[in-house]
Amino acid sequence: MAKLDSYLARKSSVLAERRTDFQNTPEKAVITLTASSKVAGITGARPTKMGESVMVTDAAPGLAGHALGPTAPEMLLGAVASCLVHTYLIQAALMNVPLDHIEIEIMGKLDMAGVVGLAYDKPPRLQDITYTAHVESPASGDDLRRLHEEVEMTCPVLNTIRYPVEIQRNSES
Repeated sequence: MAKLDSYLARKSSVLAERRTDFQNTPEKAVITLTASSKVAGITGARPTKMGESVMVTDAAPGLAGHALGPTAPEMLLGAVASCLVHTYLIQAALMNVPLDHIEIEIMGKLDMAGVVGLAYDKPPRLQDITYTAHVESPASGDDLRRLHEEVEMTCPVLNTIRYPVEIQRNSES
């Protein structure tokens, strides 16, 4: 028996309900997600609301921050890592792959030159993003290979970064 069997059984049951619901009412499968952020007075810290949760984000001291929370690029990497872990759980439940543990480590490089007003060739962005999936499972090597492939194909945040979508700014002064 794998350590996450009871959770994956519950996850599988809930996923079956969602599939039935979405098959019967396809428009329910498309959800709208929201987030907002603002500056908190003279601190520069930014309470960021994501859904019903609020997290304080901040800059590092090298950018006049106080390191009161993760930076925005760190949050982006954290969002990818969290979504990958969740997608591993979903796919393991769908594929009946037993899991003992799943952990994602992710890193990326960011050229800060353009951020601080220096000349730049490319707009500042995270580059060379790599992740390692630490999967502990009694499953066969073939089952784990298929699990990795399914996760790569179905992780929404990973796919948003891999296949960028257009972002529009709505101006309000």
